[in-house]
Amino acid sequence: MSVYVPEQFSADESAILRRYFTNLDLPVFALVNLPEVVKGALFARYSRTAKSLRRLFLDEFVGDLDLSGDETVDATIGVDRAEELYERIFVEYGDDSVAQLGGVHLACEQASNVLTKILEWGRLMSYLEQSTRYISYDARLGGRYRYYRDPEILSGPFGTRYVGDMDRMFDTYSELVGLVTDHVRATVPRADTDTDFVYRQATRAKALDAVRGVLPAACLSNVGIYGTGQGYEALLLRMRAHPLPEARAYADMMLVELRKVIPTFLRRVDMPDRGVVWTKYLADNAANTAELVDKHFGIVEPAEAPEVTLTDFDPDGENKLLAAICYSSSHLPESQLLERVRTLSHPQKVELITAYVGERGNRRHKPGRAFERLSYRFDVLGDYGAFRDLQRHRLLTIEWQRLTPHHGYARPELVDEAGGAATFDEAMQRSRELYELLRPDYPEQAAYAVSMAHRLRYMMQFNAREAMHMLELRSSPQGHPAYRRVVLEMHRLIATQAGHRAVADAMTYLTTEAPTLERLESERRSEQRRQSQR
Repeated sequence: MSVYVPEQFSADESAILRRYFTNLDLPVFALVNLPEVVKGALFARYSRTAKSLRRLFLDEFVGDLDLSGDETVDATIGVDRAEELYERIFVEYGDDSVAQLGGVHLACEQASNVLTKILEWGRLMSYLEQSTRYISYDARLGGRYRYYRDPEILSGPFGTRYVGDMDRMFDTYSELVGLVTDHVRATVPRADTDTDFVYRQATRAKALDAVRGVLPAACLSNVGIYGTGQGYEALLLRMRAHPLPEARAYADMMLVELRKVIPTFLRRVDMPDRGVVWTKYLADNAANTAELVDKHFGIVEPAEAPEVTLTDFDPDGENKLLAAICYSSSHLPESQLLERVRTLSHPQKVELITAYVGERGNRRHKPGRAFERLSYRFDVLGDYGAFRDLQRHRLLTIEWQRLTPHHGYARPELVDEAGGAATFDEAMQRSRELYELLRPDYPEQAAYAVSMAHRLRYMMQFNAREAMHMLELRSSPQGHPAYRRVVLEMHRLIATQAGHRAVADAMTYLTTEAPTLERLESERRSEQRRQSQR
């Protein structure tokens, strides 16, 4: 039974692809023999299209590249040559430090949205994931809806039920996309200055935003990854220790493809006395901890909690921030600086912080590392769709709990206004019933059944500098309403509960007013760029 839908290429297309991709028939492959700017551009386009990376390369990039010099290259072979090169370097320079210097662009396609969160765990790697906000997920792949078909489930007693319920959830998604799109276009007029294309794109995006919660976590995504050999080693060890079968299966495919490019960097991953025992260490620790937590707290019911809770902060944080601001320009020890800043008047403190923050021309202008002196820890109970977007921020600490339907779900007001509430609720009920059916026999795979509108509890801890970046970015007008609400509440709590008003006030590019069409300004800018290139 095939889990993946293989792509079909003509003989001429295959001849081109073999020069730049390490295989032509698997969902995991590396990119080689291409300029870095081309690989980066490919990944950037990757997140906004339903096409696979290899098809995208053929359709939109080949015509602009000079490929004549690569006609004799075959990236699908040649492991021995790469092994010889890296082995020589490793023998001379050692492994860990050198493994930070060799990077690979790797594509992981047809991965479930459960797996994508596992892939994107590491801080020191770069990721681009296919967006649910630009692509309608009712398009089929190989004649099938785009969701992960776990081999164990499909070959078991619930295989037919799994496929039937998943198909019906995707049918509901397709129905609601049409319903909500029509409602938005009937209630939001097109501005005279907007083209029909811009208006249709923006209204369609708003409908996709509202309806994506119906999609199950099994829905497929494409992820582009760039990382060093050391980063990939850590990722593979973690995936090989994970209880989800899909994660282990992808780890095996990734290891094969990465060894075609940086073989020696990953030599330790499956060595019995190195990677194997390391993987066992990770798996044992996770299992033993989960067993004890369940023993002590498994029967305790969760208390009522708001969507966002500030659970930890430093009441003296702003004084510590001021001391950190002064530190690099002073000759005094930090302890003495802290004593001195406490004696400053409020206007003097404001003057120091204002000078350090400066005149910010745009949200990318951020103050320095002194803002890393204080941090905040938030407990969030929000829908899985919003979590997917916030989880991608890597300069923070994030932990999340098991994905289940037990915390309820969030139904967007726009769905209600369009008359789709009953249809939406029916999909949530189907999601919950399928989850409960799968959970006893497939405790890990049961998460595939959970729709993205269901709530997940997760913890985020970050310093004030990262808060400025994340809260300003995720509150921007084009942001999804679900995560905009979360970050705006975080900002309010930093100002009021923590009392760090100077920090909150420094976030001058926070957008508090919700736009009617989140993607409208972005689509207008894209249209202007297209017009200027003609």
